[in-house]
Amino acid sequence: MALIATGKREDALEIVQDAMLKLVQKYGERDSAEWPPLFHRIVQSTIRDWYRRSKVKNSLRLFFSATDADKSNDDMDSFEHGTAAQPDQALKQQQTLQALDRALHQLPLRQQQAFLLRQWEGLDVAQTAAAMGCSEGSVKTHTSRAIAALRQQLEAHWP
Repeated sequence: MALIATGKREDALEIVQDAMLKLVQKYGERDSAEWPPLFHRIVQSTIRDWYRRSKVKNSLRLFFSATDADKSNDDMDSFEHGTAAQPDQALKQQQTLQALDRALHQLPLRQQQAFLLRQWEGLDVAQTAAAMGCSEGSVKTHTSRAIAALRQQLEAHWP
């Protein structure tokens, strides 16, 4: 989730590491059943903080006319995927994963978070609401809108 939110492996690892430390420091004494939603809420909060810091950095960079040459390339090649048996299948799988990555990046942040927590992390509505700090109805709305947007953007890849 952090990698999709940031687009940079180093930033994502830093976010997860910070979230793990905060979880242990502040909630280590709590029952382990409470940890998953707490951890995801900490991750989401840390991602929002990262966005705020990035916005300030980018504003300063634009102000001082710095170039973005140091930006890392945001592609799915940084992930390790199983290879398909045939080259055409491997190419199609790579194209589909790239389209999914682009579509996830285009979602508004709250829809992205709700979708990833529900579908990829497997949290239920209540746990997702706790992690995101919103109502269960908001989780359902964000998830539904995310799925609708992803279906529309990815219909060519999943008929």
